[in-house]
Parts: sequence; C-alpha cells; structure tokens
Amino acid sequence: MSKLLAKLVDPSQVGTLWNMLSALPGGGRLMGRLIGRMAPYTGTIKAEVLELQPGRARVLMRDRRGLRNHLNSVHAIALMNLGEMTTGVAMLASLPPKTRGIPMRLTMDYLKKARGTITGTCDCAIVATNDKQELDVTGELTNEAGETVAKIYAKWQVGPA
Repeated sequence: MSKLLAKLVDPSQVGTLWNMLSALPGGGRLMGRLIGRMAPYTGTIKAEVLELQPGRARVLMRDRRGLRNHLNSVHAIALMNLGEMTTGVAMLASLPPKTRGIPMRLTMDYLKKARGTITGTCDCAIVATNDKQELDVTGELTNEAGETVAKIYAKWQVGPA
C-alpha cells in the first residue's frame, strides 16, 4: 500500500496507478479513495473510477443523503466536484511525463435535477508535449436512465512539472 500512496506524490502517475488497480476486485473504488487522499475535498463524494485511459475517463458517484440538497436531489456542488474529478483524471492520464496540469476555470450547465447514481464521462485530447498551454475539456454527467443532468466545461493549464 505504501508504494501505491507514493505514486500519488506525482499526480501524473494516475494512469500508472489505474493500470495497477483496475484488474483488482474493488480497484475502481480504491482508485477513487486514493484520489480522495490526494485531493481531500474530492474525496467527500466517494466516487469510483470506472474507466481511465489516455483521453478518456468515466467516474461514478452514488447518491446518498450527504450529497442531497433541500430539493431532495444531488447538490450542485457535488455535481461540480464529480465533473472536476472526471475531467481531472482524464487530463492527468493524458499528460506526457514531467507535465502537470491545473484547472483554471470550471463552469457547469445544470440541465435537470440529478437523482440516483450519476456517472461522469470525459473525452479529451492526449497532450503530446509538456509545453505550457491551455486546453478546453468538456465532460458530461448522466443519471441511471442515461439522461444528461449536467455538462462541465473546464479550462486546464498544462506545462512542465
């Protein structure tokens, strides 16, 4: 376990970590927990990584009372947190070695009340160099019926670590 935690020191190793965990029973949940240790606020949604490869991520968030608002739907900020995590792991898995990324702007369109399990999906460009640049990344959050409940737009700045 200490070797796994050591990999979190360098967020660009998220793809390597996923490759180690994805074949294990509960590997997606463990991956979500480890990301939550790296970014503690992100850990509050207790998400599970379903898929991660360069250029693509799918992350699941189960509905629970602690994520609800006064309208008995998933809170807007929990959805934003899932969107940031989804675009973030997709971007990190798409970076070349010795490159880091940071979100510069996050915006979200809330399209309908979110209830039940929500899945975030992000497809993004695979970054070829660690030259400093800004990249626009879009993600989508869907409910169990496959309906889009929100869209996230993230601007990431990437560059040398």
